[in-house]
Amino acid sequence: MRDILEDIFLNQPLDPMEAARRNARPALRRRFYEAATVETGDGGAFRIALDGKPVRTPARRALALPTRDLAQAVADEWMAQADVIDPAAMPLTRLANTIIDGVSAARAEVAAEVEKYLRTDLLFYRAEHPEALAARQGERWDPILAWARDTLGARFVLTAGIMHVAQPDHAVAAAAQAIPQDLWRLGAVSAITTISGSALIALALAHGALSPDAAWAAAQVDEDWNAETWGRDDLAESRNAFRRAELLAAAKVLDLAG
Repeated sequence: MRDILEDIFLNQPLDPMEAARRNARPALRRRFYEAATVETGDGGAFRIALDGKPVRTPARRALALPTRDLAQAVADEWMAQADVIDPAAMPLTRLANTIIDGVSAARAEVAAEVEKYLRTDLLFYRAEHPEALAARQGERWDPILAWARDTLGARFVLTAGIMHVAQPDHAVAAAAQAIPQDLWRLGAVSAITTISGSALIALALAHGALSPDAAWAAAQVDEDWNAETWGRDDLAESRNAFRRAELLAAAKVLDLAG
């Protein structure tokens, strides 16, 4: 099973844009198991098993989740695979692999990377024109900034255009206090930050100030506007669907990790 799982989840061009750049479609493995189940493991963790055999991550660690509900959600992904195993349709499993193999060994570095986004966050840079786009940005982004100001004590500086604007150290430090220390929540926040380009969207979602759908809408303001203005592109739509599934998987981790 080790070689099969490494082949499935390592070096796969899952992202539609990346697959197009490589001009490659991953060769999908046929489903080789009947049942994906949850078993109680060491230390209170919940392991995924395929036909009773424990699943391991690409780095050979146990695919073990902190709560039964989250483990069941991962097991459901495995059960949802039909004739072949499509890792692109398994965002929870991929995120779990990343957290177990990557985030667990570099918590400080991951938290620091999230904090770096607080100095260049998507929400700080507003369109100069058209006015309707700037208004939509304000509609979706201003409530998040107000939450950061009123709840976290972090007052950030906004600018029109894309020229860098320096953020007050005290605002960054105040918002950084809201970065989760728990391994699974930190991994989810890191994923949402990368997907959205905004640590503030990720933190607002993690702290219950934003729903997953509202987080996605905030992350997609500019893309949605361009699609409405210039028309929709099939490859871009496919990429957006992939990214949305990743964000919703990370939101599920926030909800179910405890």
